[in-house]
Amino acid sequence: MIVLRLALYLTAIGIGIALVLALLRRDRRYLRLAWQIFKFALILILVFAAIVLIGRIVLFRMPL
Repeated sequence: MIVLRLALYLTAIGIGIALVLALLRRDRRYLRLAWQIFKFALILILVFAAIVLIGRIVLFRMPL
């Protein structure tokens, strides 16, 4: 879970910096960058959640 938190913090920082740069420089490239960071983070979270879910299913179904 530490990895997930770190990814979320870095995502928030990256999006925040991109939005501030978009406001200061009035360049749409930074808005696209913020959107790409958001999409990548969303995919990363979904993949991580799927791996955790599969791991729990396997451990729950495994007989002892």
